[in-house]
Amino acid sequence: MRDKMISKRYWKDSSTAMGQSDVLAKSFDDCINLALGDPDITTDRSIIDAAFQDALAGHTKYTDFQGDPELRKEIRRFYSEEYGMRVNDEEVFVTASGCLAMYLVMEAILDDGDEVILQSPYFTPYPQQVKLAGGVPIELDTYEKEDFQINMHRLEGLITERTKAIVINSPSNPTGNCLSVETMEKLAQLAENRDLIVVADDIYTAFSFERKFVPYASIPGMSKRTITINSFSKNFTMTGWRIGNIIAPAHVVKVIQQINENVVFTAPSISQRAALFALRNRHQIQPPMIEEYRKRMFYAAERIDRISGMHVIYPPKGSFYLFINIQAAGLSSAETADRILREAHVLTLPGTAFGKCGEGYIRAACVVNMETLKEAFDRIEKIELFQ
Repeated sequence: MRDKMISKRYWKDSSTAMGQSDVLAKSFDDCINLALGDPDITTDRSIIDAAFQDALAGHTKYTDFQGDPELRKEIRRFYSEEYGMRVNDEEVFVTASGCLAMYLVMEAILDDGDEVILQSPYFTPYPQQVKLAGGVPIELDTYEKEDFQINMHRLEGLITERTKAIVINSPSNPTGNCLSVETMEKLAQLAENRDLIVVADDIYTAFSFERKFVPYASIPGMSKRTITINSFSKNFTMTGWRIGNIIAPAHVVKVIQQINENVVFTAPSISQRAALFALRNRHQIQPPMIEEYRKRMFYAAERIDRISGMHVIYPPKGSFYLFINIQAAGLSSAETADRILREAHVLTLPGTAFGKCGEGYIRAACVVNMETLKEAFDRIEKIELFQ
């Protein structure tokens, strides 16, 4: 919108497909929303009860600027117990969501004009988060025929004297794929040779179905040049609590803290207490949730592969998203998503919302129950487009 009250940098509409999906979901009374990755399962009751009790006990004030000391300690213990990693207290910072964490990281590391390479298809907000911090987003295409792994030759061809960092996301939103250890080791060598920061967006670590999740920062020699972003949103179905954290070298954390003090001051105290309880009790809380989403993912993938004109990588490797190949339909991603919405009343997102190489795909989020998933794919099967 061109208006004197609005900064010129926002005159061009920069709204995301995810933001627009909320409007589209209201187009039909019986719309099944597979667009937004907001789990239908309510946060575990034990987390809610514990946070309530902590609120009654007085945890309703600002916390330590770096984050609740107990939560920071628990995050460090988590990395030690799960991955054998040593994380120091000064390397942990608690944030009001993973999305804010990414912005804080970009603001901390980028000078105007610095380039950030994005593993594409990417989480929709990445490019704008880079731009907000004065950086330039550069897409690194990955392809289904290459198992959505990072091609090092293609990556090296994008590196310039202005390249500062690369953002990786595994398990991936939107592809659901996971980077192999071999790929991460090759990336580590290239990052060392070209002096790159690696920003690892580790949001779906609980949903690594093929093998146990391996943090990029655990690759030998990488902790000193890796910034890890975590969130409780998906791993504990706590999207509305808006709580995450950053693990980075101490000098980076210090700068992030200074920026954050001028943005939100501290993350919500109640959410931090909820996150603390969640981490401490993860072995009881997470398994039923993970198994439920595993069932949904495998069921949805099987249904998709039975629909003429659609296919998806099988078996699913991670996250709770399926990146559905619809190239046989002969329509663009946007056209296909629109047809599915208008004719089946099922909302998905076009693959181009996640980068140029997403053309030919749509993304479905398995965040509804099995009965609703069955109804969604029953409707899609009847569309003439896929006959």
